[in-house]
Amino acid sequence: MANKLTGAIPSTLGQLTSLLYLNLSSNQFHSSIPLEIGNFSALDTLDLSDNKIHGIIPDELTKLSQLKNLNLSSNLLSGQIPYAIGKLFNLMYLDLSKNKLSGSIPTEIGNCSALKNLTLNHNSLDGTIPLEMGKILLLQNLDLSHNNLSGTIPKTLRPMYVDLSFNNLEGEIPTYLRGNPPKSFVGNKGLSGNVEGFPSSSQRQKLTPSISLFVKIFLPLNLVLAFIIFRFILLFKCQNKNPRLNSRAAKNGDVFSVWNYDGKILYEDLINATEDFHIKYCIGTGGYGSVYKAELPEGKVVALKKLHHSETEDSAFVKSFQNEAHVLSTVRHRNIVKLYGFCLHKKCMFLIYEYMERGSLFCVLHDDDEAIELNWTKRVNIVKSVAHALSYLHHDCTLLIIHRDISSNNILLDSNLEASVADFGTARLLHVDSSYRTLRAGTYGYIAPELAYTIVVTEKCDVYSFGVVALEPTAIIAMSGTAHLSRISRFISSHFLLKPTERDDDERSSL
Repeated sequence: MANKLTGAIPSTLGQLTSLLYLNLSSNQFHSSIPLEIGNFSALDTLDLSDNKIHGIIPDELTKLSQLKNLNLSSNLLSGQIPYAIGKLFNLMYLDLSKNKLSGSIPTEIGNCSALKNLTLNHNSLDGTIPLEMGKILLLQNLDLSHNNLSGTIPKTLRPMYVDLSFNNLEGEIPTYLRGNPPKSFVGNKGLSGNVEGFPSSSQRQKLTPSISLFVKIFLPLNLVLAFIIFRFILLFKCQNKNPRLNSRAAKNGDVFSVWNYDGKILYEDLINATEDFHIKYCIGTGGYGSVYKAELPEGKVVALKKLHHSETEDSAFVKSFQNEAHVLSTVRHRNIVKLYGFCLHKKCMFLIYEYMERGSLFCVLHDDDEAIELNWTKRVNIVKSVAHALSYLHHDCTLLIIHRDISSNNILLDSNLEASVADFGTARLLHVDSSYRTLRAGTYGYIAPELAYTIVVTEKCDVYSFGVVALEPTAIIAMSGTAHLSRISRFISSHFLLKPTERDDDERSSL
């Protein structure tokens, strides 16, 4: 890479059938991609970026079944993206940006289930965004900017970082994508949505010249004046506070005591640590909130779950957010994610959790490298931890707590792969020997079948979901012998089918 190689890429390279890594980037190759490249049956990474390669992307590339990284960006490639791209089941990073590709994005790309990053910007792609992209569960970054794409943004897409700017898209921006910065959607005349700093097309048309003048000149002046007055009042109040409060403020905010001081010290630290919730600190996005990583001045790292600005006006989302704060403030268990504090102001709602370095169990299990680290003992320990957490919620709390959404996405792992149950937005508190009739909640595939037609929530709903989760980290290893399944069965029985006193005595003999 980064040499001054010119001419054609030698077709004789195809004889290196055991090659694992090929990087010819940043040179001056000006031929087409040789068809013999399809002979690299073991190739893991192919990087031909930043050259002058022309012609089409040959179908032979789709024969590289072991390929994980493919970068053909910054060339002169033309034609369509091959339909056979869907055969690259192991592909994790695909970058075809800054070429002359045309035609539509093939729907077969939805078969690339391992994709994490898909970059197709600065081409001439047209048509609509395929609905099948919603099948790519691990996709984290999607850049389709600077193309000629039309139609609406599919609601099948998962929450992620996207850049759809400078296309011909129209319709509403989906709620779960509104955590992205406004620049991700600019340049689409027909696109609208309640995104901060991104007015809809109808709003632009309503702006008369006089209103535009007011917005550009007088409104900023008024905001500056109001800010100066507010700062003056705040400074005056701070000077009249007692010395004890001022001395505590000098500590830059103690996360465990800040709530005694109305949250003001910590709030400023959090805003500074995330640069006012900048997208680069976002480590995950859910149905109604985004999660940010924040390092406080004293060095402590926490996770912030912030309600989307557009959802603060939806009573259902606000109620779910408040419910999570209420439930977690009543529980204390080593296998339940710790809630350090919360802010439930109508203009800014967020929860402050302990930071779990390894993320969700779902992501770890679906990453080949990280999954290898989860040996049998660690997987069983994860199952045990979840069982302990549910046992505590169902038997040891003053009011029985039903989580209602136990899934591998809601099991978080720390640096030592210790598991904690998270996301109590749909949890319910029940009196003993009672049930709760409610709308169906939870993740498809984990919901107990009887809940679909009885709509009655009991602790058995959590136990069913737990059984599904228990199969995920144990299924592959469990196939090596039925003894493992027997151990799991005994462990589940000892925690959920026996009384609490019997459970304590039996725990020594299980696992």
